[in-house]
Amino acid sequence: MKILKRLLNRATFMIIMALLEIAAMFSLFYWFRTKAAWIEVVLRVLSLLIVLAINKNSRHLSSDLMWVFIIILMPVAGTALYLLLGANLVSSRTFRNIFRSTAEAKRYYHQEPEVLSEACEKAPALAGQFRYISDSAGFPVYRNTGFDYYGLGEQGYPEMLEALRSAKRFIFLEYFIIEEGEMWNGILGILEEKAKAGLDVRVMYDDMGSFGTLPLSYAKKLEEKGIRCLPFNRINPVLGIVMNHRDHRKIMVIDGTIAFSGGVNLADEYINAKQKYGHWKDNIIRVTGEAVWSFTVMFLTHWNALRPEDEDFGVFHAKALPGEADGYIAAYGETPLDNENTAQNIYVNILNQATRYCYIMTPYLIIDTELINALILAAKRGVDVRILTPGIPDKKLVWRITRSYYRQLIQGGVRIFEYTPGFVHAKVFVADDCVATVGTVNLDYRSLYLHFENGTYLYGSKKTADIKRDWTEAAAVSREITEKEAANDPLSEFLLSVLRVFAPLL
Repeated sequence: MKILKRLLNRATFMIIMALLEIAAMFSLFYWFRTKAAWIEVVLRVLSLLIVLAINKNSRHLSSDLMWVFIIILMPVAGTALYLLLGANLVSSRTFRNIFRSTAEAKRYYHQEPEVLSEACEKAPALAGQFRYISDSAGFPVYRNTGFDYYGLGEQGYPEMLEALRSAKRFIFLEYFIIEEGEMWNGILGILEEKAKAGLDVRVMYDDMGSFGTLPLSYAKKLEEKGIRCLPFNRINPVLGIVMNHRDHRKIMVIDGTIAFSGGVNLADEYINAKQKYGHWKDNIIRVTGEAVWSFTVMFLTHWNALRPEDEDFGVFHAKALPGEADGYIAAYGETPLDNENTAQNIYVNILNQATRYCYIMTPYLIIDTELINALILAAKRGVDVRILTPGIPDKKLVWRITRSYYRQLIQGGVRIFEYTPGFVHAKVFVADDCVATVGTVNLDYRSLYLHFENGTYLYGSKKTADIKRDWTEAAAVSREITEKEAANDPLSEFLLSVLRVFAPLL
């Protein structure tokens, strides 16, 4: 009851402020229209120019279609709203700092030329992917000297605790959701002990992601325990597109020698300590070796954008734990503040380079024409393309939109499975027994274009078999969707087509 009251109080305040701002904006707009008719003419001309600019410059037109739709439907009001939100993004101090910090951090990502050349020589068909990740996306490809994959949160959680207990220098955590309960309390107890022992312990969580799970003052509470804490992109009652860009990353770094990532947030449903939507199917990846450095830099980039204090990231670089080279690994990030759709491009490259199969797990399937075409083209080339989605949804509206994509994909040769026991939250691609990526990036507009995300690309490791096995075991308790089941009545098709236009807001 106390949590519900806290949520309603904060949520109510934000909603009231947003409604007041919308009312004020339209009142001001109406006043200008009655006092200065020329403003309407200017906005109508601008509406045409904006639509032409979106059509010319968009890197993902399907997601930008929402703005085209709004502006065509309401040329004056839609243009005013577009300009207001666009100006809000440009003027955001948080995003300016992240942009600056990201640019400055590039000097810490160093690609060993011999490693890149070696990877390209060993897998000529994938050389383009390696070079894309290293040269264009800017994330080094390393020799893989160690990773472990856990197909359930409750399998990886004990490994997290063990690694945290072994910390000697620092602990960095960056998560979308933190919620008080069994999972977080187990971690928090260790963080408190390590902070008291003098370690550098830092926690960063997304303020929107943890909106209903943590009180407004939680960062201060952790600071009092000696744990440095930052809420990412604090929710602002002033309406703006800035609030639409969230930190969806899941990163845990211990001493620069061990990193954890994957789909799991720090809340009890992720380890099935409680069940909201049936059995929660998720994953954790544990990385050792030189690739941990990329996770460290990603964390420090965001931390120093919000709290500039580390003049030299190099002091956190650690000698990698020894391990036998087993393929190649690259930890990568995604940001909405550049023109590089890193995660989507890595996904599309996997599909385009697959020759036998490509198996995918994703909680949501709300994709643009580029990914639709890549999935169908791979299937038409003879690749066995299969997608595993939830059988029990966490958001029914989003689930219905996800299902609206089934029929087109099935007709194109893609096989769709729904996880009968519950909800799938893992984000995985695995192909041809040698390629995989595990991370935080859903197949939806938010992850692909709007959020800050991260992933781990893997090639040539024997442990890729663990990822494939996890997918096939989940598929064994799933139900394949037929084309007939995927069909909707005409009214539902119409309503879903409208909802798909506004999918970037969901």
